[in-house]
Formats: sequence, C-alpha cells, structure tokens
Amino acid sequence: SAFLHTSISTCTSSSAHISLQCKLLNCNYFATIVSLSSIFTFSITVLQPLHWMCFLPSSSSSSQDNMPQTPLLTGMLVSRGYNKNLYPSQNQTKEEGYGNAGLCYRDNTLVSGSLEALIHHLVPSMDYYPDMTYSFTFLLSSRLFIHPYELMSKVCYLCVEQQRLSDPQADKMRIRKLAPKILQLLQEWTEMFPYDFRDERMMRSLKELTQRMASGDELYRKVVQQMIQVLIRKLTTLSQYEEALVKVNATATDRLTVLKAKPQAIQRDMLSVCNDPFTVAQQLTHIELERLSYIGPEEFIQAFEKKDPLDNDKSCFSDHKKASNLEAYVEWFNRLSFLVATEICMPVKKKKQRARVIEFFIDVARECFNIGNFNSLMAIISGMNMSPVSRLKKTWSKVKTAKFDILEHQMDPSSNFYNYRTAFRGATQRSRTANSTREKIVIPFFSLLIKDIYFLNEGCSNRMQNGHVNFEKFWEMAKQVSEFMVWKKVECPFEKDRKILQYLLTAPVFSEDTLCLASYDSEGPENNMEKDRWKSLRYVPSPGWGLYVCTRGSAPMRQNLSHYSRMV
Repeated sequence: SAFLHTSISTCTSSSAHISLQCKLLNCNYFATIVSLSSIFTFSITVLQPLHWMCFLPSSSSSSQDNMPQTPLLTGMLVSRGYNKNLYPSQNQTKEEGYGNAGLCYRDNTLVSGSLEALIHHLVPSMDYYPDMTYSFTFLLSSRLFIHPYELMSKVCYLCVEQQRLSDPQADKMRIRKLAPKILQLLQEWTEMFPYDFRDERMMRSLKELTQRMASGDELYRKVVQQMIQVLIRKLTTLSQYEEALVKVNATATDRLTVLKAKPQAIQRDMLSVCNDPFTVAQQLTHIELERLSYIGPEEFIQAFEKKDPLDNDKSCFSDHKKASNLEAYVEWFNRLSFLVATEICMPVKKKKQRARVIEFFIDVARECFNIGNFNSLMAIISGMNMSPVSRLKKTWSKVKTAKFDILEHQMDPSSNFYNYRTAFRGATQRSRTANSTREKIVIPFFSLLIKDIYFLNEGCSNRMQNGHVNFEKFWEMAKQVSEFMVWKKVECPFEKDRKILQYLLTAPVFSEDTLCLASYDSEGPENNMEKDRWKSLRYVPSPGWGLYVCTRGSAPMRQNLSHYSRMV
C-alpha cells in the first residue's frame, strides 16, 4: 500500500511509449485513483464482507480447491483401464525413483523441488497420475525456468523412453495403461494453455507423441483427433480475435483522421448514440468479457518474467509476444478513461451539457457496479478524475452530488482498496451461488489484480537457497490466476447493440494535451501554473494551420474546433 501511494503520484496518464510492466502498474489505472475527489455519492447496498486471504501461501491443500480440474479425457477410456481414483493425489507419495528424490513436502503439501524432479512429477507412470492442481501450477510457473517447447520435449522423452514405449516389444497391456494417462495430461495442457501450441515446435511434439500413443488403437486415434481439432479451433478463434482488434484500431484511426479534416464531426457524442445508462453498462460488459476471455493464464506470469539466474541463455520469451491479450485489455481500460474525459470536455458543450454528461456516466458506473463490472467502473471514475475534468468547478457545481459518496467509498484506495476488495468478495460469492448467468458476472478491477500478482512475484524468490524451485510461491500464484480463469469464462447474457459497441470501440478520443486545452477553454485557468500550461497549449505553431487563438467563454467558438482536431 505504501509503495502504491508513493508511485501513483509520479505516474502519467499516458502509457503509449512505456514498457509493458509500466503499463500494467503505472498507467492510467493508478494515475488518478489516489486523487479520487469527494464527489462520488450514490446509494448501493454494501455486500457482506468476507475474510480476505493474504498472500502467504497456504500450508494445506485447501488453497488448491478452486484450481482447474479437467474432466476425464473421455468416458470410453474408463473401461480401458483408466480410473482416476487409482492414482494418488498431489499430497500423496509418488512411486519411488528419481522424481520423488528431489521434492520437499511440508504438511503433505509440495513446497519445493529441483526443476528436473518437478518435471518428473508431472509425467504419469504405470501407477501414478499427477494431481490436476499440480499440473496447472507447474505448467503455469515452469515457463519462468524453461520454455514450454523445451518442457514438452522433456515430457515426450520421459513418456516414451522412461516408460520404454519406444521398444517394439513393449507389452501392449503396458501401453494401454499408460496411453490414456499421457493423453489425459496432454489434453489438460491443451485445455489450460492452448496458446503454448502456437509455437510450431510445440505442435510438432504434440503430434509426434499422440501418434505414438494412438498407433494401433482406433479408440485412441479418435480421441487424439478430437483433441487436435478442439485445439486448432481455439487457436483459429484467437487469430480471428487478433485480426478483429487490428480492424477496430484501424477504424478508430480512420475516424481520428476524419475528425482532423472535418472538425464539426466532434459534435457527435455518447448521449446521441444512447442515453440509457443501463444499456451502455451492458455493452461495456460485453467488451470486458470478450477481451477477458482471450487472456491466457500464462500471460500473468510472462508479463513479469525475468531471466532465471541459473540459466545462461536468453529470456524464454524474447522470441514471441509475452502478454499481447493482457496488454490489449490494459489499453482498453485507458481508452475508456480517455473516452469519458473526452465526452465531458468536448468543446461544443456548455456547462449544463457537461454536467448532464457527468451525471450520465456516473449512472453508467453505478450500473456497472450492480452488474459486477468493476473494471469499467474504475475506468469511468478514472476518466472523471483526470485533471482536465476534475478542475471544472463550475460544471461540477451543477452536478447532483447526492449520488456520489458511496461510489467514492467503494473504490477508495486506502487500506489497499479494502472497501473494493470487500465488495468484490461479495460479488464472487454471489457468482458461486448464482442461478442466472447475469449474477455470475465478476469482472475485477484488473490493474489491482495485476498489482497483487506482481507484488507476490516480486516479494518471493523463485528459487530457494539450495537451488530448488520455490513451489510454495507458485501454489499461491496459481490460485489467484485460476480464480481469474473462472471469472473470464462467464458468457455475457445481455443482447449486443452493434451501434453502441462500435461507438465505444472506435469513437475518436482526445489526447491529454487536447483535453487540457478544452478544459481551460471551457473554464479559464485559475492559478499561475494553469495559466502557463494554457499558454503553452494555445500557441502551437503548425505549418499550414497557423496559430490557435483561444476565445474565453463558457463554450468555444466554432472556428476553434480545427485546433482541437489537429491536437487529438
């Protein structure tokens, strides 16, 4: 909390030219939340508080209860010798051999181990199958020490060579016992971390191992074929989503170009598209859930990945995008914040109109809260607390402030966002017991989730003094990531409104300088610092455009729009 409050004050609102880690921790998420003004007050029923789990790793297996549990590969395989109940769980002892020699347990929970021993612990044997919570945790965290394709190569080698499956004389019964377990492990991998298989080396190893397991057995061939088809569909859908994002960004750029050429286009605003706060909140939830759904669990680890001190090679993820979907989600938050500020500061509005826009977005934020969409809620608050908006005292004087106190209270950053965490736990509990899809929606304040994972990662070493992997740390990281995996799987129950979605995603937004200029033009600067800032923005030489001369008053003159358009 102390670090948060210290670093926030030095942040800037823009995150266009900073690294991914700075985007996640120091971008517009935190640039404004500390300065939440005392203008937020509406009445919301406060959800019942639950005990907040701190970041100390649990010493019992209960911390793993909510992690992904992949169903059996197929019901057909149970009759062929695959019975989940025959295989010991994580806190039971694996068969004697190398794999168990390098592992350390405390209170029946794995707390550390050498990397090689942990890899062995992942691989099934004749009388052992890894607990699925272990599989998720290790596949998630292992990328900090070894590239996924290298891990896959080791797993393939252990599956084939150690179990002597490469021997032409291998007992068919032995293969029949091992094959369903190995296929089950591969299905868990493709289900939980499908993006790993965008790497051709991963896909090649997967096909080689599955072909070996399925050779001579029609049932296994069908299972493998189905697994590969599901994986390819997921990767195809991801590619289509990425292409759609490119098109959306291109459309936004084109509209910005039109705005520069035809400044009068600036008159279109959110209220002219939709004046119903609940409908807008629903469409924001559509965007949030869609973008959440494409974030892979591994992106939380790769976003803060560092070079393993015991590895002399380069970083595992220097050759591909580490967290592109996560970064796109951060950029969406910033876009929504700037869009809200732009809507309020549009230069054609008078004070009453601006006040109406502020009240509209506060109602939207309230509906987001009621839905469980905390990320859009904070983005809207962030936009309204940007200095070009918060300094509009005359405008705020016309806003009905009776709606704001509870909202400010809920998102108060003090005590490490205690009030928000309390409300969020209530929302997650509601989601667990929900009877309708709408009640299952839980969209976290994403930057705080990132901050929690970041500090957990930074606060604990990846390695023990003896060189073992600190698996106790990764149990807790996996728990937090797995909770996110549950939230992102909820399907949005609201009907899509293409017109509203298009506007939210592609409407031109002002830059920070343009927002400041519009704000000063609406309500003149009040102190020397604001006056100096205003002067530096007013007289901006631009070849072919001349100088912008500001006209004081409650609303700028029509001819001033050209200056705003070229500063956007």
